[in-house]
Amino acid sequence: MELHAHSHSHHWVRRTPDWRAAAVAGFAAGAILMVLELFWSAWGTGGSPWEISHMIAAIVAGPGSLGSPGFDLGVVALALVTHYVLGIAFGLVLAAVMAPFRLDSSAGMALTIGGAFGVLLYLVNFFVLAAWFPWFAEIRGAATLIAHLIFGMSAAFLYWKLERDDTAL
Repeated sequence: MELHAHSHSHHWVRRTPDWRAAAVAGFAAGAILMVLELFWSAWGTGGSPWEISHMIAAIVAGPGSLGSPGFDLGVVALALVTHYVLGIAFGLVLAAVMAPFRLDSSAGMALTIGGAFGVLLYLVNFFVLAAWFPWFAEIRGAATLIAHLIFGMSAAFLYWKLERDDTAL
């Protein structure tokens, strides 16, 4: 159990993130984001709940995956793998920022940093990377921003809860 008895100083220190906790936090936050995306697609826009799966699969398989937004097991499987790999990768990046600056010193700090990370992730994904994956430009907006904000906050909070205290070993 993590006691979070860290100093509240947020200067850089040599401190290795808990990579296992970061991967689990990214995976779980990715699942939360995926549920939000499915909900938004199905009920928020009235579109197919599989449309975003096609967009995510197209990151790996190319724009040919964008075809019919109906259910396709291969497309959904590729989207799941891609989504979870990216979630884990982003969880690792977030932990790599949080640990050395002790931004995991409290739940409030973790949520704040996670929220900022989620907003930054949204901006990079939907404005920078959209140059290579232009189909993501069509889902820019408040709902997608809020979903990414929730992803970042979930990943940071879960990392804070799951990380092992490296100073107690």
